[in-house]
Amino acid sequence: MKAMPKFGSPALAALVACLACFAAGAQAASTSSGQDYPSRPVRIVAPSAPGGGFDLVGRVLAQKLGEQTGQAFVVENRPGAGTLVGTQLVARAAPDGYSLVVGGLSNIALNMGLYKEPGYDSLADLTPVSLVVSHSYTLVARKDLPLASLKEVIAFARANPGKLNIGTSGLGTGQYIGAAIIGALTEVNMVKVPYKGAQPVYQDLLAGRVDIFYDNTTTTRSYVESGQVKALAVSSRSRAPNMPQVPTIIETGVLDLEMETWFGLFAPARTSRAVIERLRAEVDKATQSAEVRSRLEMGSGRSLRMAPAETETFVKAEVAKWTGLLRRAGITPE
Repeated sequence: MKAMPKFGSPALAALVACLACFAAGAQAASTSSGQDYPSRPVRIVAPSAPGGGFDLVGRVLAQKLGEQTGQAFVVENRPGAGTLVGTQLVARAAPDGYSLVVGGLSNIALNMGLYKEPGYDSLADLTPVSLVVSHSYTLVARKDLPLASLKEVIAFARANPGKLNIGTSGLGTGQYIGAAIIGALTEVNMVKVPYKGAQPVYQDLLAGRVDIFYDNTTTTRSYVESGQVKALAVSSRSRAPNMPQVPTIIETGVLDLEMETWFGLFAPARTSRAVIERLRAEVDKATQSAEVRSRLEMGSGRSLRMAPAETETFVKAEVAKWTGLLRRAGITPE
């Protein structure tokens, strides 16, 4: 019978190293197969300050995913340079499923056409897990504007260049992009008045100092219903369920434009398929909850349920669509 190697002997050290490698390999294999994922807290980066769409989607999903998996999903707000800082962080993170980012129209599609060097390629560096909600925009006007429809607004603006103004938020926001594209595609000159956010625009819109504003339907709805502003058109392909009296931009016949700000979860590229599939299954389960859908929709949104292949096709199409529209609007990458 052979004697066991003595403690500290080269043979024992080699055995311990071998067992450690085996254990590490088994753990990596388990993680890559998704069997024990998540085994530690998962970070969901919202590339914006608290409040707003990115933050809301991150927190609603984080709470439900945590309940379902028994593991913490923690939202980390990383604002900066629009949505670039937070999105770059996850695009460069380890592809292990423990760093996710809330992706939306602005950081996934618009940024690809707004910046020469955004610090990431949304199609090459990120993988869509699941899209969960979409919100339209509504073009609203001050209540005493003597123009009753989008068609009348465009006709007046074309005949009177520079006589109408439109409030806009910062470069890269849906408000700014929408205003720029509507003006470019209809070939009218409306004066863009820059603001640091939506609320200052409403202050001037309600006071009659701003003529037009293009904003998220969820926000505009309360102003429309209270009669403080009048709605001209919504940007979705179908009318907003809560404002069925308002025509779509396409229905007005002024231009063929469909624009919705959508949100979902994205993981670093090269994250294992098994982990992505586990995440997709958990997000799908979460969005079957009526409470989750209601919180995501915020009264005017539209829940999204897409198959993985459909999601990937949609994201690619959005990047191509908005890159092209930004060029047509004369917006060149910074």
